Amino acid sequence: EALKTIREIGLPVMIKASAGGGGKGMRLVKKEEEIESSLRGARSEAKSAFGDDAVYIEKYIESPHHIEFQILADKHGNAVHLFERECSVQRRHQKVVEETPSPLLTPAVRAEMGAHAVAAAKAANYHGAGTVEFIVDDNLNYYFLEMNTRLQVEHPITERVVGVDLVKEMVNIANGFPLPFKQEELRQSGHAIECRIYAEDPDKNFMPSPGTIRHITEPLGLGVRHDGYVYEGYTIPIYYDPMISKLIVWAQSRDEAIQRMTRSLDEYKITGVKTSIPFLARIMEAPAFQSGKYNTHFIEDHKEFLFATPDCDGLCEDMVLIAAYLEHSTKLQKIKTNGHDSKPSSRWKDTQRHAYI
Repeated sequence: EALKTIREIGLPVMIKASAGGGGKGMRLVKKEEEIESSLRGARSEAKSAFGDDAVYIEKYIESPHHIEFQILADKHGNAVHLFERECSVQRRHQKVVEETPSPLLTPAVRAEMGAHAVAAAKAANYHGAGTVEFIVDDNLNYYFLEMNTRLQVEHPITERVVGVDLVKEMVNIANGFPLPFKQEELRQSGHAIECRIYAEDPDKNFMPSPGTIRHITEPLGLGVRHDGYVYEGYTIPIYYDPMISKLIVWAQSRDEAIQRMTRSLDEYKITGVKTSIPFLARIMEAPAFQSGKYNTHFIEDHKEFLFATPDCDGLCEDMVLIAAYLEHSTKLQKIKTNGHDSKPSSRWKDTQRHAYI
């Protein structure tokens, strides 16, 4: 049946797990000889991840943009959308960077897609917060992808740009309250970007990097929000998704938001484990991202720029050696003063004591 469906749709197609998302149980098929192995792989991965090997098949768009609409619907028949989020920067079909508004959409297409998202929620008699996801091509043709009946990881950028507390509204809807606003009262103000911070090594195919966090410095400042759970001494396990925090910035314009995110990533320091922070900083510097002309192939298409190894002419190695020496010296000093008065001595007092000995 799957083979028949694929031949009817025509290659390329995307095979996806029915029971879950997050990039698991997903395979892109471009050639007929890849169909059977891709089906087996997708079903096996879906079974392992979700306990269900059911998959579905959809047409693959060659230059896809992943754009989703946030919706809220109450129990009184009211539903609104809170505009879109651009989610096209992905690795292994998982989102890495999100922004709103999308640099791709026009006001007319935005309004049209938002109306379809609201219509989908009403057709399902849905209530609560949800996300209607679309695939959009370069010509602004859009196709329904799926609906996530929950709050998304990237919801803070919508909160910041639209000015609505989505968690609060979810609770109010669950308690039976009607929505306190209408569609025409909602506006987008400024631009927001979110970077997902992962404990992983981008240079090793984004391999998870479990371990103990030795030091962490979080970015602060106007328009900066940090949602995280780790702390110094926390051990990141091997059993769960490696995302450790979300870094969100807001500014009056997209260019200013990119600059603010770049500065925030530079201030964000974590030692003890590998993180995606330097890689995310490179994304902010990429000309394709800065121009807003990118799709879900962004990382693959810009490998040379994103994974470029800095040439330090031996300077980096010298800095590492100096840092290692200083850390070793600090440890030795702590061992020497362990159990004794660790207050710094006064050279003035030491000189006087030696004079009277």
